[in-house]
Amino acid sequence: MSRADLDRDPRAVAAMFDDVARRYDLANTVLSLGLDRHWREVTRRALSPASGERILDLAAGTGVSTAEFARSGAKCVAADFSFGMLSAGYSRGLPMVAADALNLPFADATFDGVAMLFGLRNLADTAAGLREMARVVRPGGRLVICEFSTPTRQALRSVYRNLALRAVPPVARAVSSNPDAYVYLAESILAWPDQPSLAAEIGRAGWSEVAWRDLTGGIVAVHRAVKPYDSQRDSA
Repeated sequence: MSRADLDRDPRAVAAMFDDVARRYDLANTVLSLGLDRHWREVTRRALSPASGERILDLAAGTGVSTAEFARSGAKCVAADFSFGMLSAGYSRGLPMVAADALNLPFADATFDGVAMLFGLRNLADTAAGLREMARVVRPGGRLVICEFSTPTRQALRSVYRNLALRAVPPVARAVSSNPDAYVYLAESILAWPDQPSLAAEIGRAGWSEVAWRDLTGGIVAVHRAVKPYDSQRDSA
């Protein structure tokens, strides 16, 4: 399964995640050396869900992050385009919705915040996905994107690209139900824009106050933004 094949047909990406759903959470923990828990916690703090708020966890997978957001008392919805992922997380007892991130089944301004962990790079159209997230979030609401990024130090960048990512497929064979899928995932990380480039794209999609925090030397970055108020509507 090549990246090119997946890019031509987004349904193939969904099928890939269906295939890896059963052991996806275990594979993530092993491949990240347990750092996935830290990355989720930093994302939760950046989103800062409050009791009673409506939170959308997009590309939620099995709902691991959704469950963590919900501990605040927020009303959280897990949305994903992989039925396999949602089925694997059904026992968590969370509201789960099969959804295309480019055409979300929610009304305008439904949510107080939206989070997306390690899913943005899988969208067929990043900009359209960011605009769609802005549509379903109320003015003043928050966006938090946790995604693999570009290490800030050259030495770490070289090691990461030349060693760590090439080691992903062999390790995945021991822990994943579909190790070939991790070839795509590794390639998608290498092709992903760096932190300033992603911040600029988030801003162009209609979000304001865009900032980011590097984690693990920039291997992962958490981008934050706010949906601006409509000044004409507010002054009316």
